[in-house]
Amino acid sequence: MSNIIWTWVAAFFTLAILSFLYKDNPFYKFAEHVYVGSSAAFMVLYVWVFDAYPKLVMGFTEKVGVQRYLLVIPLILSLFILLRFVKPLSWLSVWSISFTVGMAAGLGITGLTQGFLVPQVQASMLPLFVKGSTVGETILYTFNNLIIVFGTLFTILYFYFSREHKGVLGVSSKVGITILMITFGASFGYTIMARISLLIGRIYFLLHNWLRLV
Repeated sequence: MSNIIWTWVAAFFTLAILSFLYKDNPFYKFAEHVYVGSSAAFMVLYVWVFDAYPKLVMGFTEKVGVQRYLLVIPLILSLFILLRFVKPLSWLSVWSISFTVGMAAGLGITGLTQGFLVPQVQASMLPLFVKGSTVGETILYTFNNLIIVFGTLFTILYFYFSREHKGVLGVSSKVGITILMITFGASFGYTIMARISLLIGRIYFLLHNWLRLV
């Protein structure tokens, strides 16, 4: 019985969201507000259950010595950010926000450099000739490496603005922008495919789980 009720609830919210395709309406507004509210509540519970309680509250009871006193720092910063709602003391929240932004920037730069930039450069340094087990494999692998290496070089040359894009540099930059457009098109197509897959999943849910037509 509970499955039937939740199926009808899910079907109602699916149709309410899809009704925006017609125009903005109260059903869409209601579903939107429920979605935002439930997402915010889920995030609060997630942060409390997986971050604040085990690492801060339990940390005060389990850790000893200096490690316990260090937990006072995140506790104070957490209280400071809540003071944003108290106008006379709202300036203290800037310290918490500054610490969060600085920490995120530091971790982001390190993570992107180690996890994205360096591997990307290593993956671009390929041999221009690869010998395969057959002639076809040799041509295929070599052609693939040539596209990656010269595609990377031409794309970098497109962003070289110290000289006017004429002659060899102009041709190279045009090839580079063509490669960029192909990449953006592929990314956009991938995004559209993902959204279409989600739409197909919801239509299948309506026809199969709710209406039982298929």
